[in-house]
Amino acid sequence: MLAPGWTGSPAASATGDGAFLRALLDAEAALTRAQEALGPAPKGAGAAVTAAADDSGFDVRFLAERARAGGNPVIPLVADLTKAVGEEFGPYVHRGATSQDIMDTATMLVAVRTLDLVLADLDRTGRALARLAAEHRDTPMPGRTLTQHAVPTTFGLKAAGWRSLVLDARDRVTAVRDALPAQLGGAAGTLAAFAAYGAVDATALPAAFAAELGLRPPLLPWHTLRTPIADLAGCLAFTAGALGKIATDVLTLARTEIGELAEGSGGGSSAMPHKANPIRSTLIAAAARRGPQLAATLFGALVADDERPAGAWHAEWEPLRDLLRLVGGAARDAAELTEGLRVDADAMRSNLDLTHGLIVSERLSAELSALLGRARARELLTELARRTYAENRPLAELLAEEPDLKGVDLGDLTDPARYTGSAGALTDRALERR
Repeated sequence: MLAPGWTGSPAASATGDGAFLRALLDAEAALTRAQEALGPAPKGAGAAVTAAADDSGFDVRFLAERARAGGNPVIPLVADLTKAVGEEFGPYVHRGATSQDIMDTATMLVAVRTLDLVLADLDRTGRALARLAAEHRDTPMPGRTLTQHAVPTTFGLKAAGWRSLVLDARDRVTAVRDALPAQLGGAAGTLAAFAAYGAVDATALPAAFAAELGLRPPLLPWHTLRTPIADLAGCLAFTAGALGKIATDVLTLARTEIGELAEGSGGGSSAMPHKANPIRSTLIAAAARRGPQLAATLFGALVADDERPAGAWHAEWEPLRDLLRLVGGAARDAAELTEGLRVDADAMRSNLDLTHGLIVSERLSAELSALLGRARARELLTELARRTYAENRPLAELLAEEPDLKGVDLGDLTDPARYTGSAGALTDRALERR
């Protein structure tokens, strides 16, 4: 009820308790299949455990309540799964593994499955922004620095910049997803129990286990080598921030006083019937503000003591799930936002004229320096800028009264739409990226 940003998103179901239960069972079944393939488990054990690992036969709430005794849900799950498998093959459930092997591997499965959903929404957002950038390649609008009008730009370039951030996020998420490894090391990361149970080459087991799950094989057991978690934290926090940049710009440009953008379907107000609030942008901005703090907790957990930490590992679970959910929800909202975004080119043009032509003062300074000399041009523009505000008159009108500028095409020089620099070419270049 307090999480509208991710509620109902694909990531919500992919990170729920049911999804974690499914991933834990998938990991247990894959471990038995891998041991059967390499010899330590008899023929038929893998199929028996896989058949019993049906999440409909397990009570998530009951598992959670019993998890308090050992500090993680794997311990009661193994007991229930062993019972479900039966006497013949039950002893091959979880054989040689430790709880962290299964918990970490399940977390990687949940992450991969959720990142697939995030990537699909990032692709939607990228396509929508490419369309906006192409359509508005030459739509002039005020560029703003430190909240004030600076020089003209184009909405096409702004949308292309947003898209560039989204593609950066896509690339980072893809790289992390493809590198997430299974975890298998046994009690202290030595694989000793697997050898004791009869594995001819215990070092081959982690790769076989990973292959069963479609994860990367680990170079080493990573009980306390938390690079995968840190990589997840980094790419998710970046993605939240990249989407937050879009949301923040939309929130600014959708203000009543500016009116250059509007969400396709704004949210209502409980008190003011006239309002159409930019809710998608608001929820994305909220996610972007929370993401870095959640990532900080995960980076803090890198300081993991011994061969299994007391607390650092446990501290990862909730913030990582929250971060996956936040980014999953933000990606969903970003796709909806950009696909329905309304652009008011007339408002952009009107806002360019708010400073009576002073938005092109940079161009005038360069052009008039060649005609009048640098010092005289600066002196003249400073004085005319003062008069523009004081007399509420267009800069072009005041320039036309200057004797030294007779014969100069002031219409061209003072038209903001003709001073967008290389915005069009930069937009084209950005759109070449796939």
